[in-house]
Amino acid sequence: MARGEGFVKGDVMPVLPGMPPIEITLRRSARSRRFSLRISRVDGRVTLTLPPRAREAEAMDFVRGQEGWVRTALAALPPGAVVGIGTQVPIEGRLVTVVPGAGRVVRMDGDLLMVPGDAARAGVRVGAFLKTLARERLAAASDRYAGQVGRAFSGISLRDPRSRWGSCTADGGLMYSWRLAMAPPDVLDYVAAHEVAHLVEMNHAPAFWAVVARLRPDWKMQRDWLRGQGAVLQGYRFGD
Repeated sequence: MARGEGFVKGDVMPVLPGMPPIEITLRRSARSRRFSLRISRVDGRVTLTLPPRAREAEAMDFVRGQEGWVRTALAALPPGAVVGIGTQVPIEGRLVTVVPGAGRVVRMDGDLLMVPGDAARAGVRVGAFLKTLARERLAAASDRYAGQVGRAFSGISLRDPRSRWGSCTADGGLMYSWRLAMAPPDVLDYVAAHEVAHLVEMNHAPAFWAVVARLRPDWKMQRDWLRGQGAVLQGYRFGD
């Protein structure tokens, strides 16, 4: 394919030169009628959507014309943090400091997270601790809310999705982001209530939100917290 002047082709995707260079993910959409740019608040990925028959050279000309906006938007994203000894990380809504620990088990001690073993593996061990904590908290919340609506779910899985905090399948499987263990408990509970409500209403119609409101009357406050702070939780990197 032809490439627009001023762009270079990386190993996988086009790159907008500059300091720093910016990788552009191209996505063709049968429904798209024009070029559109989107910057993920989760991982900073820049995605250019273009119509099926559009030429890449034209698409890149469009990106070059929007370079100022792209760089400003990327600069405004919250910074990520690589978790390790000495790092502060949120757990259940409060910041704790990762420090060396004795024994074999990661444990909380006030505002300290005691991590034994090789310091180079501390981030991985913190991630494992969060996943275990998330499973415990989300299983308990899901059981509680499922009992309130009189429905059963078929299972719970934990993942690390970029664009959602949970989902519910047609057969009643609940999926959650394990990063919810970093959020305040009320926020984690809201996500559990939201997904359990889908066991009753598999849509986002008013009837669905009525179920959510019955389970969590303060749901809007918790949703707004995720919209405002969720990208910060997604920014932490645990080395796995």
